[in-house]
Amino acid sequence: MSVVAVVLLSLLTSLIGWGNKWTLELPKRKVNKGFVPRGDVVIRYPKGNFLVVRCEETVARELYFAPETIRYMLGYGPAYRILSLVGTMMLMGGVICLANAQIVPQIAWAGSYMLLGASYWIVAALPSKVHWDHSCYEVVNECLSDSTMNKKGLPSENETFTWALWKAIVVVRSTDWVLKSNACPDTEAWRDWLNAAREVAQATKPPDKGDDGLRTWQVPDWDPQSHLATLLNEQAQKDEKSMKGGIAEV
Repeated sequence: MSVVAVVLLSLLTSLIGWGNKWTLELPKRKVNKGFVPRGDVVIRYPKGNFLVVRCEETVARELYFAPETIRYMLGYGPAYRILSLVGTMMLMGGVICLANAQIVPQIAWAGSYMLLGASYWIVAALPSKVHWDHSCYEVVNECLSDSTMNKKGLPSENETFTWALWKAIVVVRSTDWVLKSNACPDTEAWRDWLNAAREVAQATKPPDKGDDGLRTWQVPDWDPQSHLATLLNEQAQKDEKSMKGGIAEV
């Protein structure tokens, strides 16, 4: 009975694995004629972190924009439901047969399947970079002059969101993406701050690769926090004056 149980459960695993086998199809550009703009991406994380990715449009399409397609080997719905029914019957038969086996085979098979299940869990808990092959992409890191070089990703740590946004603008050298991504309020003070930040960032010369192949961006000597505070105070004074003028007219 234990041999029958193992045969049923083993065939069940192979059957379910075959029914769920899939291949990943990445989107590709169908028209390659004419000018193709770059696919540089600025990613803003919920906690206020920014990641600037410089890449070609094809890479950005594959990794960020166009949705990937998963093609299953068994794509016919009714056939998959029949396969699930057969698998359920095989599972029930294997459990019944294993329950009618002798105690020693039961303990042996139980320990084996527990070890196998633990192995599956350990493999699934490994980092995603172990499961995916990114060898087709060449990654070249960039950093800022105040980056922490002994940490993974060479992060530039900041105390406020304004400083993080300012350093992202230094690397991107543009502010068009800020308001489009709702990275800051759309007010007069913030728009003036963005214009000033863009002017200072564009006046900075882009860095060349160093001897170690790492590009280091020099952060300009400019205090974005103080400049923003000044603009906000000026806007508050204007709003207060306009409010008093409106009350006097009434």
